[in-house]
Amino acid sequence: MTFLALDVGNTRLKWAQYAAPVAGSRALAHGAVFLENIDKLADDEWRLLPAPSRILGCIVAGDAVKRRVEEQMELWDVAPHWVVSSAQEAGVSNGYDHPARLGADRWVAIIGARHRLLGRGSRKPCVVVMVGTAVTVEAIDASGKFLGGIILPGHGIMLRALESGTAGLHVPTGDVKDFPTNTSDALTSGGTFAIAGAVQRMVENTTRHCGEAPECIMTGGAGWKMAPSMSVKFELVDSLIFDGLLEIAAQRLTP
Repeated sequence: MTFLALDVGNTRLKWAQYAAPVAGSRALAHGAVFLENIDKLADDEWRLLPAPSRILGCIVAGDAVKRRVEEQMELWDVAPHWVVSSAQEAGVSNGYDHPARLGADRWVAIIGARHRLLGRGSRKPCVVVMVGTAVTVEAIDASGKFLGGIILPGHGIMLRALESGTAGLHVPTGDVKDFPTNTSDALTSGGTFAIAGAVQRMVENTTRHCGEAPECIMTGGAGWKMAPSMSVKFELVDSLIFDGLLEIAAQRLTP
C-alpha cells in the first residue's frame, strides 16, 4: 500500500513516495519541481511510478496551483487528500486564534517536529523553523500545544524589498560577514542575521514560558544557507513536512 506525500510551497512542489503510510516508512522515490513545471509531472517524473494507494499533501500555493497538481494525478485512480489545519491532530493541539487559518505547511511541520522528538523519547518544548520563500518560527510546549509563531520574509523577499524601495540599490548577492564592508555583504548579512535573531528570540520566549530550553528543528529549501549563521543549537531536517504527513496519514488510518 504505497503512499504519496506532497508539499506544494510558493516556489516548488516536492513529493515523496513511501512503502506505506506509516511513520518511519521507507522512501521509494522522491523529487521536486518548480511550480511552472507542474504540468509535466504526469509525463515525466510520475509516469513510471507505481500507482499510490493513498495521497496526502499540504499546499500553500493557492487553488489554481492545486487544480494543476490534481490534473497530473489523473493518471492514477486515487483521490488526493489535502491537510487543512484544525484544532487538534496527531496528538498536537492548535493554539492559533482561528486554527483553520494556520498555514497547512506550518501545521504539518509542527506535527512532524513533535513526533520526531517523541520518537526519541523527548517531551521537551520545541521551536520549529522553516526557511523558504517566507520564514516561519513556531513554538510548541512540552504537552504538544502549538503556542504561536512568527512569519518574516525570506532572503529573496528582503532583498527585493530593499531594491524596490531604495534608489540605486541593485547589487549581487554577497557573503555573510561579521562586519560587512561592502553593500552586497551588508545585504546578505542583514537578512541572515534577521532570521537568526528571530529564531534566538523565539527560543528565549519559549524557555521563559515553559521553564526549560526547547529543542530547535529547522527545515526548508534554504535551511542549509542559514545553518552556519545560527546562534542557537538546532537540528536540520530536510524531510520534516513529509515526516508530518506520514504521521497524519498513519493516525487517520488507525481505527
